[in-house]
Amino acid sequence: MDCLNFPAIANIDNPQLAADLQQLLDNKTKPLGALGRLETLALKIGLIQGTTQPKIVSPHIRVFAADHGLTKHGTSAFPSEVTAQMVLNFLKGGAAINVLARQHNIELKVVDAGVASNFAEYGVDHHPQLLDYKVRLGSRDALTEPAMNSEECIEALKAGMQVAKSLKGNLFIAGEMGIGNTSAASLLLAKLEDIPIAQCVGRGTGLDDAGLQHKVDVLSQVLQRYEHVTTPLEVLAAVGGLEIAMMAGAFIQAASDRRILLIDGFIASSALLVAERLVPGVAQFAIFAHQSVEPGHSRMLAALDAEPLLGFELRLGEGSGAALAYPLLQSACAIINEMASFSDAGISTQSEPGSQANIAAVVATNDGQ
Repeated sequence: MDCLNFPAIANIDNPQLAADLQQLLDNKTKPLGALGRLETLALKIGLIQGTTQPKIVSPHIRVFAADHGLTKHGTSAFPSEVTAQMVLNFLKGGAAINVLARQHNIELKVVDAGVASNFAEYGVDHHPQLLDYKVRLGSRDALTEPAMNSEECIEALKAGMQVAKSLKGNLFIAGEMGIGNTSAASLLLAKLEDIPIAQCVGRGTGLDDAGLQHKVDVLSQVLQRYEHVTTPLEVLAAVGGLEIAMMAGAFIQAASDRRILLIDGFIASSALLVAERLVPGVAQFAIFAHQSVEPGHSRMLAALDAEPLLGFELRLGEGSGAALAYPLLQSACAIINEMASFSDAGISTQSEPGSQANIAAVVATNDGQ
């Protein structure tokens, strides 16, 4: 497969900066570690941004949409037509991610990575919230041929990089919409981590027991077909999806630009796993929003050595879990930048008994609020 020239990824490991951030957190007006993982989160954001004053500027959500040829084998509870219908719903502002993006003032746009519909027929091809990067009308049927050929896979990766390059802020959320993409994510996990497919597969949009077993059977046949495929790029082309490839490219570029990658659920995590295998170091910039109820997600998170922020039993996608977790990142930055230190507030530390002067200073400060 042709080679790609990926951008360089910085190493965020900085012991001196980590020590400085920890000292700032330890000197806030609280017992050591009392804010738990919020403190860990603040430190991580500071390391990603390379500063003791981390802040979030102009966050963006891009929802990548594409169809999957494998769905013709009944691997999803919904037909492929729903992908295009949901894109129209996004453009009308009616989906869950629209609601959450509005609530948190996060810019949202939809990326057509490979929806099997022509949006000009719906009269929305020039919609300001629709970005046309369509590689082809849906991926191919991976049971009979690779989901993407090498040129298409590389085109999707490059398009994702271009999407990320166009962003102005320092926090990026990749959402997705694609009927059948839990199958692609499960196949990627099974191939890249050598995990039995039955441990990677879930009910997706709501399969019953018989449907779940059928999905496992079909995906097992796909894996047998590509047993010889081993490199991450070849695996992505063989069993992945256009939206997953585009998200992977976006993660690589966004990490190179030192943006925070706020990772959503199973599908987004599969794109990050691909990105990390293609360009080691991308995952340093990732903060994991939640653990999906999709069985494969826990194994995906383990492969990425990730500890998600939330456990809300979500399985929607779209970037919804990441949008829910976003305020925690805002709070982490606010704590490190705005919370008083013991010396600022005139409060004695545990090793420094309080004095009447310190108490008087605190009362005077409170009276002035």
